[in-house]
Amino acid sequence: MRKLGLPFLIASLAVVAAIAVACGTFAPAPTSINNPGIPNLITISPTVANAQNYSGGDVPFIATGYFQEPPSPVSPLQAEWGVCYRNSPTSDVSITQAGVAHCQSGASGDYSVFASRTTTCLAITACGGGCQVSGYATLTCP
Repeated sequence: MRKLGLPFLIASLAVVAAIAVACGTFAPAPTSINNPGIPNLITISPTVANAQNYSGGDVPFIATGYFQEPPSPVSPLQAEWGVCYRNSPTSDVSITQAGVAHCQSGASGDYSVFASRTTTCLAITACGGGCQVSGYATLTCP
């Protein structure tokens, strides 16, 4: 059998290297138009709202996420919504996962509404802090 020699060995190594480089640079596209990653920033609008100024007291908040990669910005952003009063969770205000807040009977004062996307760590606090990217707004209940 004839020896293939050094040129064949070099060509084979070049093909293997090209395949390895090509496979190493593959990045799948996002699975949804609503960016599945963690945004750099989240904003909420309106930033300040008084429940008395909304029909039925239902205040629709909208979260917008700003990402390093497209698509950015994403609005409305799918996020986890919550409400706190003086940095503690509260049931004085209900909020849907679509961001619609409603003051419960007897609620009075300024409440912090937040929308969060969680990162991969476990240090998450109740009012949108810790390893979350959160945006905040203020809701005034009568």
